[in-house]
Amino acid sequence: MNQEKYNNTGVWKLIRELENKKGITEISINGPREVFIEREGKLIQLAYNLTASDINDFVTDLSEIRQKKYGSEDGPIINGTLYDGSRFNIIKEPFAHGSHAISIRKYLKSIKTFSENPGVFGLYGKWVEFLKACVKARLNIVVSGGTGSGKTTLMNLLLQELPVEDRVVTIEDTLELNFSHKNVVRLESFSAREHELSIRDLVINSLRMRPDRIIIGEVRGGEFFDLLSAMNTGHDGSMSSIHANSAGECLQRMETLLHLAGFEIPTKAIRGQIASGINFIFQIKRDFEGKRVLDEIIEVSSMEGDTILTTNVAKFEDGGLHSTGVTPKIIDELHHKGGLPRDFFS
Repeated sequence: MNQEKYNNTGVWKLIRELENKKGITEISINGPREVFIEREGKLIQLAYNLTASDINDFVTDLSEIRQKKYGSEDGPIINGTLYDGSRFNIIKEPFAHGSHAISIRKYLKSIKTFSENPGVFGLYGKWVEFLKACVKARLNIVVSGGTGSGKTTLMNLLLQELPVEDRVVTIEDTLELNFSHKNVVRLESFSAREHELSIRDLVINSLRMRPDRIIIGEVRGGEFFDLLSAMNTGHDGSMSSIHANSAGECLQRMETLLHLAGFEIPTKAIRGQIASGINFIFQIKRDFEGKRVLDEIIEVSSMEGDTILTTNVAKFEDGGLHSTGVTPKIIDELHHKGGLPRDFFS
């Protein structure tokens, strides 16, 4: 998308004015005089007056972008990315009452690597070393968190640590993952008049592309079945995110997503697939000050009867992430493949 094509008035002007303001993670436009930003977890209304024409022009511009991209007419919902990588969502009238509703999730250009952002997600030396070791050891990771908790940001940080020799396939419904890598294929689902490719279609196709790692921006449906199957059949080191407010809720949501695949699979078998496929859940949240933190590191270890066994490896308390004193069962792989000291948890 070439920003220079669009004039510097209306909503475009607002975006430009907010572009270099620190700490803004979201812009919400509910109507001409209802403009809000999210800064450090708090919503603030701006004294900024747009017109109905400004909003209509902006929606027309973004509809044009989508039409040129996919060659199809947009429906009442439009998703995509702006020139700076920020994600937008629009719900048109009359489905949004009174005005088109615009939501823009800002792309945080300042957060690129762990080394350039000490303290990001409340992480410092020791725990950054642990996360890097998980990626290097080719462990399967699920990043879990609620809305606006920073799932995509944490995934981008983890993906920056991928070995240069790996061939990576990323799959998203809207392109948000942004990391530097030599051998990466970025796939995006879409629905058009002539063709439709779902996330699940792309996951299945990715298996024919010789991937070392399959990365799904966020799993929301039956595609989790295919990702988990890949994780259990040689595509170690794959990764995705799930919308969940706790690690326990994340496990429950995984079960639900596997049921959405449409197969009649016994619950015990589903849980067995999860237990054998997933190594760690990284649960993130906002603390009481609105800052994003890595709240828990949960190891998914094995099954006992019909129950998935998990271990809480670390917990965010008193302003930092602390070990619970339990050594993960997968410590040998973290040591031999990831370079983590064997006595890391001692």
